[in-house]
Amino acid sequence: MTAGGSHLRMSESRPGTPAGVSVPAKGRAYLATLEGFIGALMMFVGSIGTGWIANGSPMIRQPVVIALRTEGWGVAVSTVLLTAGAMLMMRSWLRLGQRLGDWGQSSLRSVVVAISAWSLPLLFCVPVFSRDVYAYTGQGRLVQEGQNPYEVGISTLNNWFALGADPAWAENRTPYGPYFLWLARAVVGLTGAQPDASVLLFRLLAGVGVLLCVIYVPKLAELHGINGARALWISVANPLFLISFIASAHNDALMVGLAVAGVYFAATRRYLLGILLVTASIGIKPITVLLLPFLGLMWAGPGASWPRKFLMWGATAGISFGVLALSGVPYNLGIGWTWAIMDPTPGYTGYSPSGFLGQQVEMLANALGLPGGTLATWLRTGMKWGAIALVLLLMFRGDYSRAVRRMALAFTAVVMLSPIIQPWYILWFLPFLAVTGIRDDWQIRSLYVGVTFFVVFGAQDQLSVWSFVELPIDASSLAFFTALAFTFYLLVLDVHTRKLLIEGKPLDLARRAWQWAVERRAERRADARAAAVEQSEDS
Repeated sequence: MTAGGSHLRMSESRPGTPAGVSVPAKGRAYLATLEGFIGALMMFVGSIGTGWIANGSPMIRQPVVIALRTEGWGVAVSTVLLTAGAMLMMRSWLRLGQRLGDWGQSSLRSVVVAISAWSLPLLFCVPVFSRDVYAYTGQGRLVQEGQNPYEVGISTLNNWFALGADPAWAENRTPYGPYFLWLARAVVGLTGAQPDASVLLFRLLAGVGVLLCVIYVPKLAELHGINGARALWISVANPLFLISFIASAHNDALMVGLAVAGVYFAATRRYLLGILLVTASIGIKPITVLLLPFLGLMWAGPGASWPRKFLMWGATAGISFGVLALSGVPYNLGIGWTWAIMDPTPGYTGYSPSGFLGQQVEMLANALGLPGGTLATWLRTGMKWGAIALVLLLMFRGDYSRAVRRMALAFTAVVMLSPIIQPWYILWFLPFLAVTGIRDDWQIRSLYVGVTFFVVFGAQDQLSVWSFVELPIDASSLAFFTALAFTFYLLVLDVHTRKLLIEGKPLDLARRAWQWAVERRAERRADARAAAVEQSEDS
């Protein structure tokens, strides 16, 4: 509890040791920290051969870089190092949680040390898992040259391809808020749009977001009676967070950090500061506009009447949108950022629930002679509207003491029911779920599965390999099989991690599976006999 006090109470979901209980940690957390540091170093080396280097970077003329990127052995070794390093970070994260299982007072320091150690090599990686950071430089150049990134893409710039940005997005408008465009212009002004220096500065900005999470995730967790060290381990120490926000330098890190800080201050009755921080988050990436209604509920206070709730909703929106409107005056940006909310990117990703189910519906409908594409579109649209309905339900119903939990669930619904989910999107809502409670059951195992899936996906999906490089198998397949082998090790061979991911030894699992199958078969036979008896009696 802070000096400002809080109306919030302990969450109903209270995994781990409650905040304030002093239990010594199990010790030897440094072993997991060292293991993760080695994994991050492996990723650093691997990124030189398979990461995204801009064509305008002097790095591509270095002999070591040339060998690792143009020789088959160099690309193969780099691919294995990058993938195995990411999976080793995955194991170290799991082991750190095990070694700090008591979550005593010293645990928070151990988690912070691990985050720092694992982040350091990633800070100097060639961009991996994404090359969006190069587009940030282009958008900064647009602002610097007096063009509006909400109206034109970076393809209007001279020599834009040398920046390293993905050509697929070269003609797209920016989906980012005005504050990020200010920062992008400042970076370009400092670096002269030099790709490598720009990447480093954007990483430092992302690091500010990570630092805000490190500071305020434990504080916000303690307001809900949740162990702060465990919440920080879940949300910030996990490899997907560090790879996406440090190695990939996604501006989402700053968005999330400002949002977490804003929610913390709102939860401790410093409502104006909280609203301004969340507004700053919206100014980085507008998706966090979703948090404003729940900040309004906190401002209204416990037991507030409906007129007061609507008044506080209006005041919250008025302050936030008023500040954002004024923020569009510099550089003549206006309110172009609103298109990111009103006109989202079309299409879908095949691994999102909406995208996957839509594909199955389309395939089945086409087989039956029905308009599969239309039905799939209806399904995806229906799921988006379902997310909106859930947000409204969580706004209007629920206990005041669970306002942050309701906000977390609303954020989760919007992301998970969207047709497009990028790997780092789950990091938007994860800190808010962590600070309000993730239980040590199917909830934490679902997180393990999600983080592992997206780490494996990123390792094999985003590799920069020249087409002329001769390999026994393509780099993506090599990365996939490397990740698959490491995942098998974590699930079956590693006696420590398999306790977290699955219960029981492999033979025990096989025995249980066989026993389950035998029992189900016996039940079906019993049901069949009972049905036969009933039929004979009726006849």
